[in-house]
Amino acid sequence: MRDPYEVLGVPRGASAAAIKSAYRKLAKKHHPDSNKSDPKAADRFSELNSANEIIGDEDKRKQFDRGEIDADGKPRFQGFPGGDPRARGAARGGFRTSAGPGGGGGFEDILNSMFSGGRGGARPGGATSFEFDPGGIALDLDLNVAMAVSLEESVKGEEKRVRLPTGKELNVRIPAGVVAGQVIRLKGQGETAPGHPPGDLLITVSIAPHAFFKLDGNDLRVELPITLYEAVLGGKVRVPTLGNAVELSIPKNTSSGRTFRLKGKGLPKAGTVGDLFVTTRIMLPDGNDTELEALMQKWRDGHPYNPRSDLG
Repeated sequence: MRDPYEVLGVPRGASAAAIKSAYRKLAKKHHPDSNKSDPKAADRFSELNSANEIIGDEDKRKQFDRGEIDADGKPRFQGFPGGDPRARGAARGGFRTSAGPGGGGGFEDILNSMFSGGRGGARPGGATSFEFDPGGIALDLDLNVAMAVSLEESVKGEEKRVRLPTGKELNVRIPAGVVAGQVIRLKGQGETAPGHPPGDLLITVSIAPHAFFKLDGNDLRVELPITLYEAVLGGKVRVPTLGNAVELSIPKNTSSGRTFRLKGKGLPKAGTVGDLFVTTRIMLPDGNDTELEALMQKWRDGHPYNPRSDLG
């Protein structure tokens, strides 16, 4: 077999996580079930599995890097340490196949000691073989989709229809109180592959921008347009909320930018409810109004003031 690092396309200094990630991607790409028309897919897949058995295992990877085992996981014969007498005897008269009187084991004993204890070791009377169990490969069959919901839907919950990359459509129940970034998992609704349990569908929720409400944690903020005479004279104005509209009392001489707090009119979260912050914005009538201009000129001449005096 080729060098396992080359097979998985990773450098020798790659981390265990990088090796695992490379193996999963390639295993999914070359799985025979996904490449039924490619007669070489099974061989590539088997090679990937063998490579992962070597460098995907911490102990075997160290053995391979030290040159103790080869790319097939077989021990490399490195001679007898310390000039074993059996090696010298073999050099003179060949290997002995049975134990001599008072001596150690023969060549079969040497081979047995070299190949025993490892996975896929030598079998008596047969060749070394490695078996592949397809059930042990963890294919990533999960599907990831994004779904935008309105602010109202996130608060009350809603059933929405989602289209998957596979073309399949599902009705999904969005739970009440869902927040941006939350992931909804539907078991068994992902991709499928023969011999493997189906993956899951992972739906990442986002909150669509609202026409006038802005999110601030579990609080809401809204700008409230008011007329010039409401700002000067005061009065009651209707304010939208996520439920029914409520009336807000505007005091006399209310300036633009003044903020009022409506307690408990925000978003529910973790057993509490946020607030609604209402900021006034004085709006003048559209177009030119000669009467209003004349009134302002008269008022200006009699009541001059400078609201920017603090700016220097």
